[in-house]
Amino acid sequence: MNAEVKEKIAAALAEKPDGVLEAVAAKCDASLAQVFACLPEDQLRLFEGSAFEDVWATLTAWGEVLFIVHTADIVLECVGTLPQGSSAHGYFNIHGDSPIGGHIKASNCAQIAVVDRPFHGKRSCSVQFLNGDGNAMFKVFVRRDKERQLLPEQLERFEALKSGAVFQSAA
Repeated sequence: MNAEVKEKIAAALAEKPDGVLEAVAAKCDASLAQVFACLPEDQLRLFEGSAFEDVWATLTAWGEVLFIVHTADIVLECVGTLPQGSSAHGYFNIHGDSPIGGHIKASNCAQIAVVDRPFHGKRSCSVQFLNGDGNAMFKVFVRRDKERQLLPEQLERFEALKSGAVFQSAA
C-alpha cells in the first residue's frame, strides 16, 4: 500500500474511529485488508486463509451468531448457528438445521481477520473472512442481548480465538 492511501485511511479512521470500515475503504479507494492494516494492533488479529476450516469449526460452537455478507449493493444479515461443513467439489459445504447454509469457495479465503473495535459507540467483535482482493467474503459477529450487551459466552470464545489460544490448545 502506498503512503498516500495509508494517509487517507489514517485520516478517515481518525475522523470516524467507530464507523463502517467498508465506507472507509470506499472513501479511500482501498480494500478492507488495507484498512485493517491501519487499525491499532489491539483491534486486530490476522490468520492465514489456510486456517479457514479450523476457524469455521471453532465458530460452530458459538451458538447463534450474526452472519453478514456486505457488498456494495447489500448488507445481508442472518442470525443462526454455523453448521459443520465439509470440503467437496471445490467448495466448503455447510449444511444442517440453520438458516445459514450453502457453499463457500474456501480456497478464495486469503486471510481471516479477528476484529475487536468500537462501532457506533459500542464494542464490536467479529471474525471476517477476506478474499484475495482484500475484501470481505462474509463476517461473523458476536451477538448482543436485549440490553445490547455482547453475549458473555460468545465474547469469551471470541477472545480465545483472538489470542490464538484456540489453536494452541488444539496443537
